Amino acid sequence: MRDILDAVAAGELTPAAAEAQLAGYVTGEAGRFDTAREQRSGVPEAVLAAGKTPEEVTSLAATSLDATGHAFVTRVDDATAAAVSNAVAATVRYRDRSGVLVARASDYQPPDLNADVGVVTAGTADAVPAGEATAVLAEMGVTVTRLDDVGVASLTRLTDQLDRLRDRDILVVAAGREGALPTVVAGLVDVPVIGLPVSTGYGAGGDGEAALSGMLQSCTALTTVNIDAGFTAGAQAGLLAQQLDAARDADSPSR
Repeated sequence: MRDILDAVAAGELTPAAAEAQLAGYVTGEAGRFDTAREQRSGVPEAVLAAGKTPEEVTSLAATSLDATGHAFVTRVDDATAAAVSNAVAATVRYRDRSGVLVARASDYQPPDLNADVGVVTAGTADAVPAGEATAVLAEMGVTVTRLDDVGVASLTRLTDQLDRLRDRDILVVAAGREGALPTVVAGLVDVPVIGLPVSTGYGAGGDGEAALSGMLQSCTALTTVNIDAGFTAGAQAGLLAQQLDAARDADSPSR
């Protein structure tokens, strides 16, 4: 503790970073930010912008930057993205299609994992949650390969990508409507598949319910997250990637 206090007194550590180390969270104007989640669980803490004002999101993003060197914000709209970008002294990347904003301080060193996750979509309408999964994987240091528009309405779109699918370490497969694609993919590859149901479809079973039910009832070895839960799907794949990276590192001849 004395080392932390001395670092604050010397200007080498901000009060927020000190609080983060001592308590595991930082208290700001918009609430308490869990700064220890990344070390505790392997998944970066995310700020959910939905339901918060641009000012609250900006405050939390600034707190995250100050305490951890980076900020990851989901379900962001253009106004909130502009507010954060104008307020923080960091490199900001905003993906408007997926609603994800990532900010990194100049001295932040992102992780780099020896793992390749494929993020697969059945169609263009699945790009939003798939983009959220892609963003969290990238923030966890995973190489991401996108394979888009390979839905089961025309199986040739899938079969001509089989080699690329089989070359990935883990697959996140997003699909709406009846949600058949993850089941088909899981039956053709020997790597973990995470099904991501998407809220597309018509009438009965629409809004992702049919896709979720279909994936839960899959006859293949398939893990399924909730409807549109791109962050969760990406985080789960990222955790698997971390374990794979550690195993590969342990097997490296240099060790």
